[in-house]
Amino acid sequence: MVSAWVLIQTEVGKAGDVAKAVSAIDGIQRADVTAGPFDVIAQAAAPDLNSLGGLVLTRVQSVPGTTRTLTCPLATRQPRGR
Repeated sequence: MVSAWVLIQTEVGKAGDVAKAVSAIDGIQRADVTAGPFDVIAQAAAPDLNSLGGLVLTRVQSVPGTTRTLTCPLATRQPRGR
């Protein structure tokens, strides 16, 4: 299983709509509106790197209001609570 953070820039005023739509996509565990250079950050998981790329390219980038994405696959996972 490959996990990643997907950083998303949106059109002005569309961050909430994009986060809601992205969070409904199978393979996205959560999506939140953020402040800073990216408007939404989503946590994604897929069976392999190719599937992750497909998830972002075909599903996340097609959400109306999305203008740019940056996918950051996790190299390691830290246990919770530490």
